[in-house]
Amino acid sequence: MKKLWQKEHSSVSEIVETFTVGKDKMFDLLLAAYDVQGSAAHVRMLGENGLMPPEDADQAILGLNAIAAEIEAGNFLIEDGVEDVHSQVELLLTRQLGDIGKMIHSGRSRNDQVAVDIKLFLRAACIELKEATKSLFDDLITKSNLHQADLIPGYTHLQIAMPSSVGLWLGAYAESLVDDLALLATAYKLCNKNPLGSGAGYGSSFPLNRKRTTELLGFETLHWNSIYAQMSRGKTEKTVAIAIGGIAATLSKLALDCCLYLNQDFGFISFPEALTTGSSIMPHKKNPDVLELIRGKCNRIQAIPNELTLLINNLPSGYHRELQLTKEILFPALTELGSCLQMMRLMLQEIKVTKDILKADKYQYLFSVEAVNELVLTGVPFRAAYQQVGKAIEAGTFSAGEKRVHTHEGSIDHLCNEEIIKEMEQVLALFP
Repeated sequence: MKKLWQKEHSSVSEIVETFTVGKDKMFDLLLAAYDVQGSAAHVRMLGENGLMPPEDADQAILGLNAIAAEIEAGNFLIEDGVEDVHSQVELLLTRQLGDIGKMIHSGRSRNDQVAVDIKLFLRAACIELKEATKSLFDDLITKSNLHQADLIPGYTHLQIAMPSSVGLWLGAYAESLVDDLALLATAYKLCNKNPLGSGAGYGSSFPLNRKRTTELLGFETLHWNSIYAQMSRGKTEKTVAIAIGGIAATLSKLALDCCLYLNQDFGFISFPEALTTGSSIMPHKKNPDVLELIRGKCNRIQAIPNELTLLINNLPSGYHRELQLTKEILFPALTELGSCLQMMRLMLQEIKVTKDILKADKYQYLFSVEAVNELVLTGVPFRAAYQQVGKAIEAGTFSAGEKRVHTHEGSIDHLCNEEIIKEMEQVLALFP
C-alpha cells in the first residue's frame, strides 16, 4: 500500500520500513481519537475558509465522527501496509467518501498532525493524573487527621531524633503532592498550545485560520511561530516527564517509608495479608511487594526526563525522525504512574497504625529536646540547658518527663492540614 509521501514509481525497502516504523503503530493507537479530533477541527476550518466546499467539509466531519465511534468501541486498528494513524484515518475516510477523504490533508503535514495529536493526548493525560493525584491527596489528609495523636519517632541520619506523629508524617506527603501538581499544571499549560497549521515547520501558502482551530480544539492559545511549533516536540514531552517525575519521587519516598515502618524492628504500621505476599521458604513472611514495586517503578519514571534529554538535546530546529521515539519513552510511563497512584491509595486505605509506640525504652531520649526547651522556658540559656540535659544523658540519669504541646504551624499538635487543602485548591484552579 502506498504511503502518503510515496511517489508514483518509488518504493521503499521492507527492512528500512520495518526499522523506521518501529513500535510507532502500537503507540499511534493511543493517539487515534485525538487524530480524528484534530482532523475534524482542521476540516471545519477548511470549509469555513473556502479551502474545501462547505458541504464536503460537513460530509468529512460526519465520516470522522463515524471513525471516532469505531475508536470508542475499540474496533479501530492500523492495517498491515498502512504506515501510521494519520494514514489509516485518511484511508478510512477515503473509502467512505471518495475524493472528499483526499481533501483533508490540505494545509497540513504529518509533522503538525502528530504534534497536535500528542498535545491533545498529553493534555488529557495531565488531567487524568491530576485527578488521581488529588484522590491520593484526599486519602493522605484523611489519614493524617485520623492519626494526629499517634506518636512515632522522627529520624535524622536514620537515628532517633525527635517525636513525630503518623499525622505529621502523612500530612507531609499530602503537601508534597501540592507542589507536584503545581509542576504538572505547568506541563499542562505547555500542552495546551496549538501547533496545528505549522505544517512541516514553515507554515503554508494556504490562508489557514490557526486561531479557529485553536478555538475548536479548546486550546488556551497557539504556538505562534511555525518553527517553534515544531521545536515544541520533545520539549513538551520532556516537561510532562519532569512533572510526572515529581509525583513519582513523592510516591517512591512514601513507599520506602512504608517498607521501613512495616519492618518488624520498627513495627509502626501493618497491612492486611491480602495486600502482602509470602515467601516460598519462610512461612512467617509478609512482604511489601506492592510498595517495593511502586518504589521501583517510580524510580524508573524519574529517569525519563534524562532519557528524553539524551534523545533531543543535540537536534537542530525542524523535524527529525528521532522525535517519534518520545512516544515509546513517555507514554508507558503515564500508564505506569497511574497504576502506582491507584495501588498506593489501596495500601493507604488499609494501613493500620500501632498504638503507644513511644512507650518502648529505646525511645527514652526522643524527648531530650523537649527537656532542653523546658529548661529554657524557666529562664536557663539555651546552650546551658543543652549542656545540662547532655550531661544527664551521659550519666544515665535523664528522664523525659511529660510531653509539651507543640503549638507552632506545621507541628505535631498543629498540622495545618486545612491550610494545605487551601494550597491544593489554588493549584487545582490552574487546571480547567
